[in-house]
Amino acid sequence: MQNLQRIEVDPKAATAYIEAGSTLGELYYRIQEKSNTLGFPAGVCPTVGVGGHVSGGGYGNMIRKHGLSVDHIIDATVVDAQGRILNRSTMGDDLFWAIRGGGGASFGVVVSYTVNLVPVPEIVTVFNIQRYLKDNATELVHKWQFVMQDIDHNLFIRLLLQPVNDPQIKGKSTGRVTFMALYLGDSNTLVTLLGGKFPELGLKKEDCKEMSWGKSTLYWANFDNNTKPEVLLNRTFTANYSKRKSDYVQTPMTVLQLQQMWNKIATLAQPGLVFNSYGGRMNEVPATDTPFPHRKGNLFKIQYSDSWHDAGQEANDKHIGLIRELHNFMTPFVSKNPRGAYFNYRDIDIGVSHNGTYQEGEVYGRKYFKGNFDRLVKVKTLVDPTNFFRNEQSIPTQK
Repeated sequence: MQNLQRIEVDPKAATAYIEAGSTLGELYYRIQEKSNTLGFPAGVCPTVGVGGHVSGGGYGNMIRKHGLSVDHIIDATVVDAQGRILNRSTMGDDLFWAIRGGGGASFGVVVSYTVNLVPVPEIVTVFNIQRYLKDNATELVHKWQFVMQDIDHNLFIRLLLQPVNDPQIKGKSTGRVTFMALYLGDSNTLVTLLGGKFPELGLKKEDCKEMSWGKSTLYWANFDNNTKPEVLLNRTFTANYSKRKSDYVQTPMTVLQLQQMWNKIATLAQPGLVFNSYGGRMNEVPATDTPFPHRKGNLFKIQYSDSWHDAGQEANDKHIGLIRELHNFMTPFVSKNPRGAYFNYRDIDIGVSHNGTYQEGEVYGRKYFKGNFDRLVKVKTLVDPTNFFRNEQSIPTQK
């Protein structure tokens, strides 16, 4: 798919045609070429491929304002199991529904998407604030859960929780939370907003950086202020070894539970957690509109993250074991029946299909798609009854 890289942005219609082998970075660059008041709500990692990201229900830092990438798809090109090239009108409503969050690879080859772009202001604001446990990090994380439920939809705040070395006491470990924000507006308005809703964070004007939305895609990808936007066209990703897992939180964690979590993170000393705030637009789109079901009722999504450089089975077993232990520890605090998971953080720990059976597929399918799994199975059975398009976590055909 990597050779399918054509992107056509139409600023007048506020749409983009995107071939599936394009990267998010390339998409953001092409949007910036044409407009400084249009954007697209997708992920912050520029080397991620558009086809997989979008078809799996990709999200980014405009999730509270504009929802998911799949909420903005208006057409697609798909090659089905019979080799037919289909668009939205010829594939039908069911298949068009399925490839907007159910993963394209179960149903055919998604060649391109056409999407509506979203309006963004000429100036957006970002900040990155770190607080250690001694700085009341636990209480701040606790308050953040409640603040983000109904605050201005233009604001997204991600938390990165990590075990780190104490900056003041050599050899001592502690915990640190990083508040990473995108606000679709100016810094004065943001400081006033958080001064009223979240004064404990202590946000000051000097903590904020104002820039265009296009520049903010570079900021969120950890590039410095002097980086040229052409870096977004770089498709080279220096790979290391990594494992990701996910969860959804529907009931706020108590201060005691957060303290227990910090203790566990410190004990394991390696995996970190990312809390992604929900609410806003995610509370407004019905769970059945797309295959992605984790909408209203979720306070935030957790990403469990561990990366390492040492090759070999011993290192793999060690690090994967650590992230599994942290995931198991969090069981009482997250969604249940089923315990939800995010499809684009493919996690074979939650189930694998060896023979393509419904019974195998249901194990992971319910966690990724909840009640929408049943409709995905019906679509799969209709468009690919011989299960030509299959992988270790694909949608199965009916029993």
